[in-house]
Amino acid sequence: MPSYDYDMITIGAGSGGVRASRLAGGYGARSAVIEEERVGGTCVLRGCIPKKLLIYGAHYADHLEDAVNYGWNIEGASHDWRTLIDAKNTELDRLNGIYLRILRDNHVDLHEGRGVLVDEHSVEVNGKTLTSENILIAVGGWPTTPDIPGIEHVISSNEALDLPERPKRMVIVGGGYIAVEFAGIFAALGTEVTEIVRADTVLRGFDEDIRVALDDELRNHGINLLSETKVNSIEKTDTGYSIRLGGVETIETDCIMYATGRAANTANLGLAAAGVKVKDNGAIIVDEWNRTNVPNIYAVGDVTDRVQLTPVAIQEGRAVSETLFNNNPMTLDYTNIATAVFSAPPIGTVGLTEAEAIEGGHKVDIYDSRFKPLVHTLSGRNERTYMKLVVDADTDRVLGAHMMGMDAPEIIQGLAIALKCGATKAQFDATVGIHPSAAEEFVTMSTKRKED
Repeated sequence: MPSYDYDMITIGAGSGGVRASRLAGGYGARSAVIEEERVGGTCVLRGCIPKKLLIYGAHYADHLEDAVNYGWNIEGASHDWRTLIDAKNTELDRLNGIYLRILRDNHVDLHEGRGVLVDEHSVEVNGKTLTSENILIAVGGWPTTPDIPGIEHVISSNEALDLPERPKRMVIVGGGYIAVEFAGIFAALGTEVTEIVRADTVLRGFDEDIRVALDDELRNHGINLLSETKVNSIEKTDTGYSIRLGGVETIETDCIMYATGRAANTANLGLAAAGVKVKDNGAIIVDEWNRTNVPNIYAVGDVTDRVQLTPVAIQEGRAVSETLFNNNPMTLDYTNIATAVFSAPPIGTVGLTEAEAIEGGHKVDIYDSRFKPLVHTLSGRNERTYMKLVVDADTDRVLGAHMMGMDAPEIIQGLAIALKCGATKAQFDATVGIHPSAAEEFVTMSTKRKED
């Protein structure tokens, strides 16, 4: 039999890659991971964690404002951007250290540098060729931008997390979750934010009622939302940047951030040399076992362009190592995966949207509720909460649960378990709510929405 240096080499030390390689090492396999930047990947270093820390920081602006009507005398409060960024970076250094220790404790060799496939069993890094019986690709994705004049002047979410100063004026192009989250961060901290969206409103692919509800709240939070708008070109000026929109309209700003999509980070990875097939967009094609067309090469996470969520990548990475090294064949069920958008206010959602349910052949009953949460009856903030249940009219099974409002991600996580178990609307109704809470609304919505 061929003799290899490792049982599995993982290219990419993000959430999925670290989970797979450390489980493999823990199960006794000879495991190595290759990373050209810092261990941690998009989520830990450039995505979920640093972004959520900035969101927490931005929330204090609302808390301070709301505190006045609760009797607090808040005078002289101000925000220092540099302090927030430095604190965030300190936390990322701590997490990076934890990830490094996890790899060491599970006997995983770390090779720092860019890994490139040479053939189906060989990877080159820093001029050295390593061989492995199995190879796992977990290199994630990277922000993409359109080819328009002046695009070299824009930043992505990567750079937005480390701006040396908070801009006074900022344009964010895009309507996805990254765009609306950063719009909320900067607007709360005092930046004049304009968000440009090509679609009719934000969050294409989410439930339509949630999209409309968030559209209203973004504007309510002071964000200048320009829907059905296209950027034609960008020019640098003496005072910042000029953005020309369709026609002759222009916008002047200090900073432009693009959040118009991400692509699999597969360029110059040597996939062709190993015979690995990819989609037209560069994403790696895999089967239910996360296996490519080359039997010993696997791929997980954003590089496969399936469900681009960190917990999904982690579960996929686990499945690979459980299958290969723990005699526990495992695949991932992609139905009813809950997700959140940490916008202002946040969104939590699980299951089918109303449109998806109808397109799937379901006859649906809709239950929804819109209300001002208790906290804002005193704060005076004009912010509404919206909740929605999509129910199969024939079976009474809850197909989808959607919420926009304070604590929505925390509430939806619990409902995700219920949907995973196939809960019915009758079971929701039979559940006693916690009072007073926003969450109890999900078990007290009793009136079906009338059809138009």
